[in-house]
Amino acid sequence: MKILFDQGTPAPLRRKLAPHTVATAYEMGWSDLKNGDLLREAEGVFDLLITTDQNLSYQQNLKGRRLAILVLLTTSWPKIQQHIPEVVSAVAAVEPGDYRELEW
Repeated sequence: MKILFDQGTPAPLRRKLAPHTVATAYEMGWSDLKNGDLLREAEGVFDLLITTDQNLSYQQNLKGRRLAILVLLTTSWPKIQQHIPEVVSAVAAVEPGDYRELEW
């Protein structure tokens, strides 16, 4: 699976998501894109967007998208590290077009 990390998603998480291919918005040259533009660019290139933007579902129309979206409710790497199994499980279970918020 090809995964895109939005701004705010801690980069060290990528090591925990092997064997998936992970890129960041920064690496793609997309760090200045607003959410709608980022979603359009990522659609068809990536399977999953991992973001920490809890307002994404309120700001964007997500219906009909093939890009799955997984929302982490914190940018704190120490907090996310405590929940790696939940993140890995959610990534493994995601289907095209899914929108999920991980709460712990």
